[in-house]
Amino acid sequence: MSSSERLADQKIQAFLGTREVVVLAMVGSDGAPQTAPMWFVHTPDALFMISVDGLPKVTSLKRDPRVAVAAETTTAQGAISGLTVNGRVEFLADSDERRQLAERFLQKYPRLERLWRSRVIPGNRVMFRITPERVRSWGLA
Repeated sequence: MSSSERLADQKIQAFLGTREVVVLAMVGSDGAPQTAPMWFVHTPDALFMISVDGLPKVTSLKRDPRVAVAAETTTAQGAISGLTVNGRVEFLADSDERRQLAERFLQKYPRLERLWRSRVIPGNRVMFRITPERVRSWGLA
């Protein structure tokens, strides 16, 4: 592990490319930790997630943008690899960037088109960017 790891590191980008779900941790309304499994897309600079506006997790994120994301896997031989990302959330307004990211979500998760009944993010959804402040990994090749 290195304190200078970055989300853009090739081994981290490759690992994230194999993950369908990560665990998002945030500060709940009572100050206690709150977690949620989340679909995501990633770039070398950030992680992006979508949720339904008004859910407790979204309310928590709007109140306190500090988050952590964790992903881990174990091979059949027992080798463990994973990462954690600590950062802050920023909600994205409608923009070309948001529409391009939505297209990436649809490519990664084809079920979304059926769930949304469209290839456009429904109006009751929010998209947010997690900008990393600290990245740690273990066991990544």
